Amino acid sequence: MNIALKQLRVFVAVAQEKTITAAAERLYLTKPAVSMALAELEKQLGQPLFDRYHNRLTLNHHGKRLLPLADELLHRTHSIEQLFEQDGPLTGHLAIGSSDTVGNQLTPFLLRDFRARSHHHDQSLLIGNTASICQKLRDFELDIGLVEGQVNQPVLISQPWLKDEMVVICHPAHPLRQYKTLTFSDLANTEWVLRESGSGTRDYFLNQIAPEVTHWHLAFELNTTESIINSVAAGLGMTCLSRHAVYHALQEKRVAELPLTLPKERQYWLLYHKNKYNSPLLAAFIQFCLHWQPGSDPVIPAAERNDLTDLT
Repeated sequence: MNIALKQLRVFVAVAQEKTITAAAERLYLTKPAVSMALAELEKQLGQPLFDRYHNRLTLNHHGKRLLPLADELLHRTHSIEQLFEQDGPLTGHLAIGSSDTVGNQLTPFLLRDFRARSHHHDQSLLIGNTASICQKLRDFELDIGLVEGQVNQPVLISQPWLKDEMVVICHPAHPLRQYKTLTFSDLANTEWVLRESGSGTRDYFLNQIAPEVTHWHLAFELNTTESIINSVAAGLGMTCLSRHAVYHALQEKRVAELPLTLPKERQYWLLYHKNKYNSPLLAAFIQFCLHWQPGSDPVIPAAERNDLTDLT
């Protein structure tokens, strides 16, 4: 048996992209070349690696067994290739995924401090909801995830990371603003603006607040924190978000915080695949994350908030 690295690169690309066409575009190869490399690998192994349905390929049992080993071998190969090309002890690329609040309010500062400490600068950052980050970790498209939603998936290792304070905000002229203290019963029949399903922020609301509020109504479902804050500022409903996320809106008095006693602390989590190759780079980043604390003002200035996706 003589398995080539090219065959493994093709296999991993097809596993992640789900189609020959998308894998070929990613690898800058022709579709026949990708199909041939994959066929040669399956022939050498004596097993099909995918279930084929129309034009889509889904990993079967054999493919799922091979994927973490192929991912590890390719990462080790990349480390060898980069060994004498980069300054500093850490080499290779680190693909990081962060859910919305963490990715927009904390991860950029975490990366700034990690780069300053390690002198390693080859990272990418993908921001999405918790569910999408978990899927990409399962597919080995990301090396590590930093999310605000608790995750219970057997293939993912989940470690407690930072804690955050939650607040309920509304329009400054909302009728509930006249009260000095409020209870959940005072929120009956209120309108709420929430993140989409799969978001850690929405899960927090549904698990910690919704069961205590009678007859609450979903006014809008939106997929970014900024759009939710703007909707609350427009008087379309109230919401529950991280204090980091609403800091500027509160300072600018576009929204107001309600005086509620609620479970304000929310746990953030660090995730990675249990079969992921724990390279020196990944191990160093995990340890840095577990010991890192945000500075006194971890909130991004307004002028910079729209530029975060440039990190990807």
